[in-house]
Amino acid sequence: MTPLHPKQIAVLRIRYAIAAVPLFVMLLVAELWTDNINPLPFGAVVAVGLVLILVGIWRLPKRRYAAWGYRMEEDELAVRNGLLIRALSLVPFGRVQHIDLAQGPLERAFGLATLVLNTAGTRGAAIRLPGLAQADAEQMRDHIRGKIRQDLL
Repeated sequence: MTPLHPKQIAVLRIRYAIAAVPLFVMLLVAELWTDNINPLPFGAVVAVGLVLILVGIWRLPKRRYAAWGYRMEEDELAVRNGLLIRALSLVPFGRVQHIDLAQGPLERAFGLATLVLNTAGTRGAAIRLPGLAQADAEQMRDHIRGKIRQDLL
């Protein structure tokens, strides 16, 4: 399987860091609130929490990145993902209804895009493939669009 673009790790780390800010604030508030009943020195809980948060920001994006992969074949796209529950989605191009390219602010800053394949049906009707270089995502979109048009003829 083809891995995602390596810049996806940086995007994930930034997202995790943003998500960790409220957790850090809650730790700090809990430390201040329980200062008079906590037998530990002031700042010990926050320090341990900060170390755990930083380790999580460093390690989890690498693991999540490694869990993703894709393979584009002649008539289908295979997408693998999942840390705890691993999934392999096979998307036949004949089932694709429409294709989207999505970019959030972080993805735009790093030149990445998410390919979204919307398929017929309700269960798993949208297959997302994040962390693609912008040019690769556009090329994949155009290739799939060409296959869909061939099927219609």
